[in-house]
Amino acid sequence: MPVAIITGASKGLGRALAEALAARGWDLVLDARTPQVLAGTAAALAARGTRVTALPGDVTDPAHRSELVTAAGKLGGVDLLVNNASALGVEPLTRLDGLPLDGFRRALEVNVVAALGLVQEALPLLRASEAGTVIAVSSDAAAEAYETWGGYGASKAALDHLAAVLGEEEPRLRVWAVDPGDMATDLYAAAVPEDREPRPRPGGVVPAFLRLLDERPASGRYGAPALLEGL
Repeated sequence: MPVAIITGASKGLGRALAEALAARGWDLVLDARTPQVLAGTAAALAARGTRVTALPGDVTDPAHRSELVTAAGKLGGVDLLVNNASALGVEPLTRLDGLPLDGFRRALEVNVVAALGLVQEALPLLRASEAGTVIAVSSDAAAEAYETWGGYGASKAALDHLAAVLGEEEPRLRVWAVDPGDMATDLYAAAVPEDREPRPRPGGVVPAFLRLLDERPASGRYGAPALLEGL
């Protein structure tokens, strides 16, 4: 069975994607910072018959990243790496003139540095896979200027560029930066707690990710709304 590593997988988009892959027979290595929530997610997925290794930890910890890749190797390799774990840097979001620099550093460390570190750790197994794939979960804030989203958006823009360069440097792999669009997630609620407008559930955008895996277009940046058209 193919093997995927998904970070930030205990809830939201990470869990929804893990559920979809489990339904297709994938084996999974899941990461999140909250052990109890991650254990519940892993138990629900394992009940479907898929092999699941759940490893709570912080993706900024090199030892934890190594643990994730080692676990995937024991399951058979790494066919898909999804860098989904994200940090806002400050909650709720604030304008750049008041953005704490320590918070900005945290966003960069989680969203960019840790993501690259995990790619570096997993590259030998990704290269050995017949369909090695990296997905960087992006944001429209990486491409559009929204007030208060500067720090987070800058980190996601950097992630997009890393994904683009990785796609050039590793032509045998597929490397996709994917903007899922607005979603009802804990991260969005923490970013803009005063926004009470209804948002789509994360599960609604998962078919966009599955379409990429099925059709395997060229490495690049993709938006979920466009991928969902015609499905």
